Amino acid sequence: MMTEDSKMKKFVNATLTSLFLMASVTASAVTVTDAKGEFTIDKTPSRIVALEYSFVDALAQVGVSPVGVADDNDKTRILQEVRDKIQPWQSVGTRSQPSLEAIAALKPDLIIADPSRHTAVYEELKKIAPTMMFDSRHESYQENLDTAQKIGDVVGKGSEMKLQIDKHNKIIESIAQNINVKGKKGIFGTSREDKFNLQNDSGYVASFLGVLGFNSPKLPNATQAFAEINLEQLVMEKPDYMFIAHYRQESIARKWEAEPLWQAIPAVKAKHVFSVNADMWARGRGITASEIMAKQVEQFVNQK
Repeated sequence: MMTEDSKMKKFVNATLTSLFLMASVTASAVTVTDAKGEFTIDKTPSRIVALEYSFVDALAQVGVSPVGVADDNDKTRILQEVRDKIQPWQSVGTRSQPSLEAIAALKPDLIIADPSRHTAVYEELKKIAPTMMFDSRHESYQENLDTAQKIGDVVGKGSEMKLQIDKHNKIIESIAQNINVKGKKGIFGTSREDKFNLQNDSGYVASFLGVLGFNSPKLPNATQAFAEINLEQLVMEKPDYMFIAHYRQESIARKWEAEPLWQAIPAVKAKHVFSVNADMWARGRGITASEIMAKQVEQFVNQK
């Protein structure tokens, strides 16, 4: 028969155990600000699904391999330099319409999504696993670095991510000093068969070019990070350097090259028009991509 002392000891032990478990959970809980407000996770995730390329880049910076990626059903869309840092993953379909069934089958304990693509399925994603949202598609360069740090914090690699970002900043600062483009206007655009989109200074690449020292376009009527413009509007921008990602071989920018107006652009006159990789410049949006982009810009600007 249990004595009163025994009962009391049992109660105290049970209470201490509960308090210890609660303290352990609290100690490992991490809270960050995402597109939905505050996101809190009470344990370090190990099975992560990333629904944007830049999230994969961020994870790769700290040696964390996602189990699932919305890679648009093409693993080569993820930069080789990023793939080299992580283990193979399971495709969960496209970024615009990821497969909820494929995601659920992976039994993730964290999903990283983008509100510009995944708001409609946000509630469904949350039923599968804790889901945090970052606006990768419309982030500026600095906002992207901030997001990378938050991802590092959530996966238990905050210190490692800070070191990577500090190292990255030194690389970019060094290249910015070497290219000396102060006062020069550099623009980034994407070109399809019948559409040319110009990024304004809030867009990822345009803001990144600003960090490198270029003057970036400020489009007064743009409600997003990019705006569709025609050849006449491009001429009015008077860019000294143009970096163009052609989504299609027969792109409208290549058609414009035959137009007399095209020859009036300062960048064209100076032979400062550069075709760039769309996966890296338009879709990549990450630490790895931007370091490669910076080195390409350095080569472009300093070529004789």
